[in-house]
Formats: sequence, C-alpha cells, structure tokens
Amino acid sequence: MIFRDKTKKIKIGNLTIGGGSPIAVQSMTKTATSDIDATVAQIHNLEETGCQIVRCAVPDEAAALALKEIKRQINIPLVADIHFNHRYAIMAAEAGVDKLRINPGNIGDLEKIKAVVAAATAHRIPIRVGVNAGSLERDIKKKARGKVTAAGLVQSALRNVKILEKLKFTNIVVSLKATHVPLALAAHQLIAARTKYPLHVGITESGIPATGIIRSSVGIGAILAQGLGDTIRVSLTGAPEEEVRVGYEILKSLELVKQGITIISCPTCGRCDIDVEKIAAAVAYRVRHITKSITVAIMGCEVNGPGEAVDADIGLAGGHGVGLIFRKGKFVKKVAEADMIEELVKEILEIRGRKKHDRSLYVA
Repeated sequence: MIFRDKTKKIKIGNLTIGGGSPIAVQSMTKTATSDIDATVAQIHNLEETGCQIVRCAVPDEAAALALKEIKRQINIPLVADIHFNHRYAIMAAEAGVDKLRINPGNIGDLEKIKAVVAAATAHRIPIRVGVNAGSLERDIKKKARGKVTAAGLVQSALRNVKILEKLKFTNIVVSLKATHVPLALAAHQLIAARTKYPLHVGITESGIPATGIIRSSVGIGAILAQGLGDTIRVSLTGAPEEEVRVGYEILKSLELVKQGITIISCPTCGRCDIDVEKIAAAVAYRVRHITKSITVAIMGCEVNGPGEAVDADIGLAGGHGVGLIFRKGKFVKKVAEADMIEELVKEILEIRGRKKHDRSLYVA
C-alpha cells in the first residue's frame, strides 16, 4: 500500500487535487487552440478516454480569445498554458479557464505578475508554477557549472513560488519536469521536503510512444510509488488519448486507481497453440471504452490457465481448438476457438451491466 504525502487541497474547476484526493489524469491538446472546432473535438475525445483535466497552449491573442467558447463546449476543467505574455493570462482568466500554467519568472516585471495574480484571485483559479529542465534560469545553471541539477530545479520552483507568496497568493500547484528520470525523481524528493503545495508529475518530452511510454511509466511510477504526486500528465509525441490511457495504466499498476479493463495475458510458450496475442488485442480493443474496473485473464494453456486466472473477474484458458471461460475461477462454459473473442466480450459486457459510465471507481 502506498502512503501518499498529504499536500494542500486545490480546486481546479469542480475537481480537487491534493490533500489525499484521487490522483487526476490530464493531457494537453495538440491542435491550434485558435481552431475552436478542432480543439473541442479533441477534448471531447479525451473526455471519452477518461481525461480529467485538459490544458491548451495559448501562444497568441487568437488562442486566448478562443478559450471562452472552448470552455463553454467541454465538460472537464480547462487549463491555459501561457509563457511570456501576461495579457494572455489575464484574458484566459476572464474567459473562465479553471487554472493558469505560467512561470512567474518569464511573465514579465512585478507589475505584470501582480496583474496576473489579481486576475487569478478575482476568478478564484489556481496557478501552476511549471519548471522544466530545458528552460532553467541561467544564473541557476551557472552556479552548477552549466548543468541542470535536482537542486537547481527545486531552487527555480521555490523562487517562483515565493514571488506569488509575497503577493499573498497561495492557490498554487508546482511541477518539476525533466526528460531524465533520475533527475526528475531526485527533484521530487527534494521539493516534497520543502513545500506542501500539490505536485503535477510528468516526464517531459519523453518521446514517441514506443520509448516514451516506458520512460514515463518508470519515471512517473517511481515518483508516485514514494507517495508523491497529485496529478499526472504523460507527455508523448502522439495522440493525446494515448497519454490518458497510459496515465491510467500507471495508476492501475500501483493500485492507486480502479478504472477500466485490466487484461492479464500469458507470455505464451511451447505449450500454447492459440493466438493469445491476437485474442488479447482484439478483446482489449472491443472493451476499451468500459470504465468499470474489470480484470480479464487470457491464457494459452487449458491446464494451468484456470489456476493462473483464479483472481480475475473473467478468464479464458484456451488450447486444442477450445476455450474454457471462468468467472472468479469458476467454470462457466466451453467455447470453440473461433468464438473465443465474441464469447469473452459478451461475458465482460454482462459483468459491466447496462451502466455506461461509472466514475465512482477511484481510490485515494
């Protein structure tokens, strides 16, 4: 069991993070934010995948002006990601976004920061102080002989947090992101000892899915396993829906959330004479939208399969042209190999029941 660090509770729209609240999974749109229709369509797809918070880049005035209509058409909290231009942050707050992602150090002089803080205060929205290894302040890197260190990331984050605190603003979320997993892990260990603001966890620029999923799972998983982190974003060069799917798999692996289908399948060996990979992939695709927590075991051995799948909600043990279907380790029926996928999906849908969405599946 993972004992989570108790951080400050922060509201992001109708969602609460921190203070032991369930870890929220978020993503970021890949569309031009000024293209309202494309951005809303992508957010709706993310909502169907289970995304709980979505972030949009605001690089120009057109993007800032689009936020109000985007917010009107979506159902999850909206975060505006802003750099350098304080006016866009103010416009975003006035448009009704649920959080601002800025770095006070690059938003301008103190008067501009005050204006952003005033807007966030007036609209009762938090600010995420985001620090990335790739954009660390020059003076901090200089002290470390040009290197990015965990201590340097923490110093940058706390420096920016203090700017906000001096303005009496404490509705803050902190993130420390790096591509290098050991660096990110060390930085989170250090920051947790220095502040109790909720932490947004991610491994930035992790790469294409083939490698990025591994890097993100190891990095985010290692941080979460220490009880650190209140919301996560998996950063992949690919579809944002995949980021959400991977995020939930990380949480499910650590038993920090119960949601959706978990498929357990054997690695196969010389005893296997059915295509376990094909069956598992087909079943996973057919039931990918189910939100109820169901464990499905697919085994390629009719001898050991039932025993290996005894803890699954539903299991299939196949071999010699037939498949044996079990529920909680108890035999249900025998099916022909050609019917394995269809019959297993039917059983899963029966377990799910008629309720399409069940959002009461999270564990603190």
